[in-house]
Amino acid sequence: MGDDHGSASFGGRRGRLRRTVALVGLMGAGKTTVGRALARRLAVPFRDADAEIEKAADLSVTEIFQRLGEGEFRKGERRVIARLLEQPAFVLATGGGAYVNSDTRAVLRQQAITVWLRADLDLLMRRVLRRNTRPLLQNGDPRATMSRLMAERHPVYAQADLVVDVHDGAATDIACTIIDRLPERAFQ
Repeated sequence: MGDDHGSASFGGRRGRLRRTVALVGLMGAGKTTVGRALARRLAVPFRDADAEIEKAADLSVTEIFQRLGEGEFRKGERRVIARLLEQPAFVLATGGGAYVNSDTRAVLRQQAITVWLRADLDLLMRRVLRRNTRPLLQNGDPRATMSRLMAERHPVYAQADLVVDVHDGAATDIACTIIDRLPERAFQ
């Protein structure tokens, strides 16, 4: 798919990625897994906003939520994402709540191509219950919390440049769907 100069041809388009592709959506939608596959296919770096936040704070996301609260986490998240978007084009996996913040959303929409990875409740629950690392689900009824988050966040996620439905299929298949649907302005 690529040539010796790091450019690529996708669906008749040719050129380097010139705008960051930011994946948004609920926890469990596959932003990190699909993001890695997408970055490989586009031959660009991959960044995970939560991992970058953890590095900057020298704390895990869970620890940040416990010690500082969600408000402070969101402030740090906004700063980290703005800093990352100053770099040359890459693929960014955002945290589930990042795009909900109006300031973060504005920066992402201005400086990146945003892609909502939309998944149904059953798929999200199967995925998030595999690990106990989701601060917002640390309560007695994670499914009810996820349903509430879907109701609150889906209208905001719908503002993304692209909406791609995810399933239990291979991340590379979803990455290829995204590439096929990226607008021309994403490439040089």
